[in-house]
Amino acid sequence: MIALAAPIALGSARPGLPTYLVASGVLVTFMFSYGLFRDWERWGPLLLRHPALLAVDALFGSLLLVTAGPDSTLGYVTICTPLLAGLVYGWRGAAFFACLQALILFAVYGADGDAVATAGNSLLLPGFCVVAGAVGVTLRNLLLRFGSASQALTEARARLAVTEAISSERSRLAREMHDSVAKTLHGLALAADGLAATADRMDPLTVRHQAELVARSARRAAAESRELLGDLRRGDDLQSAGVDVIGELQAKAEDFGRRTGIAVEVRRLTGPPVPPVPRAVARQMLTIAGEALENSSRHARATQVRTESGIVDGMLRISVVDNGAGLPPGTTLEGLRKAGHFGLVGMVERAAGIGARIRIGRGRAAAGTEVRLDLPLAAVLPATAAPPGPSTA
Repeated sequence: MIALAAPIALGSARPGLPTYLVASGVLVTFMFSYGLFRDWERWGPLLLRHPALLAVDALFGSLLLVTAGPDSTLGYVTICTPLLAGLVYGWRGAAFFACLQALILFAVYGADGDAVATAGNSLLLPGFCVVAGAVGVTLRNLLLRFGSASQALTEARARLAVTEAISSERSRLAREMHDSVAKTLHGLALAADGLAATADRMDPLTVRHQAELVARSARRAAAESRELLGDLRRGDDLQSAGVDVIGELQAKAEDFGRRTGIAVEVRRLTGPPVPPVPRAVARQMLTIAGEALENSSRHARATQVRTESGIVDGMLRISVVDNGAGLPPGTTLEGLRKAGHFGLVGMVERAAGIGARIRIGRGRAAAGTEVRLDLPLAAVLPATAAPPGPSTA
């Protein structure tokens, strides 16, 4: 709105000081609005927590009205405040700021002796403010519905990915049972048959040697069976697959610190307790974290590493942050594939395999690398225990 109205307003301003005042008001208001837009992830939550901050936007709109005059095209910039209030706060916020903006408009008309206040021009902008607030509320409701649908779709995809990961784990166990236990038992049966058929024709030393061979094969088959049965019991379903990912991550980080001598800080994020995670999913998450830890030592030459884990906004988050050299500029997954470096590529593929989101890049610090993994909490909980979605009130 500022970009559209500024040329007309500057062309209509009187030469000299009025032009400079209008240009200054346009520049200050534009930079303030651009700052809000560019860093919306930072300012948006502040506006949600402190509605009074939106009054600053109304203040800058008043600055344009005062410098350019209420009859200027820049007056239409003021309708953006009720629009934003409707988007952020709903009907109540839109009504409050539409009324506030209308009072400001009436006050400016009353204070400006050169402005001709007719019924048409004095009610036009306040009417637009009301309409803009209604549009903001409508857009808010549409965005909330779209967000709820997107969140439900994301959770469904993540749940499906977790189910597929568990299915893949069971397929792996079946392959291992076929390739290890079954073959061992088959060899044991052949050895026992041979011993039974030839025991009467062999000397006692040979019989003893064959019997020891059968015993060793039996013990090996028993050990392989116990290991596979243990995996099956742990991976029976979503809840009994209980792996304490937070505890496993802490143990992995502490072991990494002992091996490498790098200072490791283990931090648990405040929030609700982390539920048990299916073993197949936990294995992928911990593998990604382990790869990030090794990269901080092997490639980044970091001297400090911090792990963070917990639940954030309905997401099970694991992050590894180091103070190393960081990723080279222009690093892409396709470039890494072509160069034959598959560490980061594998991390991304593992995250996609369990329906998680992964971010690899510069963290909140000025230097270093952050690997952050977010898995929807609903994906590791039964459908009846899934946390409620965001409120649309």
